[in-house]
Parts: sequence; structure tokens; C-alpha cells
Amino acid sequence: MKSVIVGTDFSKGSYVALEIAVDIANQLHTGIRLLWVKKVKKLLSGEQIESTEHLAKEKLQQLCETHRPNLKHGDITWEIKSGKVASCIAEEARKEDSPMVVIGTNGASGFEKYWMGSTAVRILQESPCPTLTIREGYNFHKSLEHIVVPIRINANSRQKVAPAAQMAKIFGSHIHILGLIESAQDALTLRTYLKQVENFYAKENIPYTCCGRRYEDYSKTVLEYATSINADLVVINTEQDRLLARLFLGTNAQQIVHHSQIPVLCIHPEDIGDIAR
Repeated sequence: MKSVIVGTDFSKGSYVALEIAVDIANQLHTGIRLLWVKKVKKLLSGEQIESTEHLAKEKLQQLCETHRPNLKHGDITWEIKSGKVASCIAEEARKEDSPMVVIGTNGASGFEKYWMGSTAVRILQESPCPTLTIREGYNFHKSLEHIVVPIRINANSRQKVAPAAQMAKIFGSHIHILGLIESAQDALTLRTYLKQVENFYAKENIPYTCCGRRYEDYSKTVLEYATSINADLVVINTEQDRLLARLFLGTNAQQIVHHSQIPVLCIHPEDIGDIAR
């Protein structure tokens, strides 16, 4: 059975990520694969490393025991891996043919409120499937009621529409289609795009609203709109091909992932995984 991959570092953010992953797994009829990647620190003795791994095993087992009763269609299992965190999670996602990777993040040291950690960004780059990032401090008790789907005029922008629909079905969300243009001459083309998106959501019986915005700074406009409607999720794509996405996310995606205080679902172009099928 396929599994949703959840990376954990035993932080509060990763615990929230696991809670949300349970809901996702139940709707996708999958299990959960919980991963902890050990980092071998040269200054630690062999005894200290062994003690750290033993404690990690206990925590992983406890997390599985806590959440196993809440899974409806699959099991929750755990594994400890060694290596680079992003590579290990991506490898496991491929092996499990995972529909989604879910991670929590603390942010980078000194910039917790404003900056996503570099490890989380590397996971987004390497993941073979949609990746949901959840920053520590997100209010899990507030359900994912409002999802922002930014649409602009490029070849990949609409690829996020179907994954967003699946998330809306999982959480009973309202989708906010945000049409974005840089100049008035693009208005007609954008309206055509937006009409296609509206028709899709109407056919899927997903409640939605649609509005348009002019923008100079794409990421700033998206995040300001998300804040204005008290959104719970922003769905974006890297807007680059997979080869380039492995090297960097691109300016807009990177800015949104770094600065968003709410969960972000990141989709690679033409690599949307089972969540949208």
C-alpha cells in the first residue's frame, strides 16, 4: 500500500504535520511512513549517538501507537535513516510511490518567524510528489477552510488546480481563485484561464470564489491576499521544469515558501502525483 511520507524531527511543527497527514492519508486510502533522519555529529561519542537513536526509536514508536487508531485504511510505520534529510525523504517517497510528503519546519535559526529552513527547501526541490510544508506555530485546531490558488498566464500555472481540488475535498474547503496579471493587456487571456478553472471546480462541486489582482511582486501579492481572507493553505507550483526545480525553486515559489506563515502545498510541473488523480 502507498504511504504518505512524514518527516519528523520531533518538533512541534512536525507533530502538527503528522496530525494533518493522518487526515490526508484517510482520504487517499493510504498509510503513513514516518521518517527520522539521524545526523552523525563528529563531536558526539559513540555512546551519545546510540543513546540519541534509542530515544528516537522510543518517540517514533510512541507516535505510531498514538496515531494508529486514527488511520482508517492503512497502517503507520516508522524508519530511521542515515544521510541527507532531503535525499532520504525523496528516496522513501519514490520507494513508497507516495502521493504526498508532509513536513513541519521550525525555520532557520534566528529567522524563525520569517524564513523557512534550508532543509525544508531542499526537500521541496527533491521530492518526487506534492509536498506540504507546515510552519511551527500554525494553529492546527483551525481547520483548512480556505485555500488560495494563484493563477497567472503561463504554461504551468493551472497544474495546481487539480491537487488543490483534492485538498478541498479532504478538508471541506472553500477555494479562492486568485487571478494575477502584470499588465491590462493580459486581462482577456487571464479571464479565459480563470473561466476554465471555475468550470473545473464547479464540475467537482467545490465551492469557490474568484478575483483578480494586478501585481508587481507576485509572492507579496499572493501572501497579502492569503492574509486578507485568513487563508489556511496556499497551493503553488515551482513553475519550472523538474531538472531546474532540483537546483532551485525559482524566485516566486521560494519567496512564498520562505515567508508564508500558513501551510504551503508545492507542486512540481507535470509531477502532481496521485493526489490529483
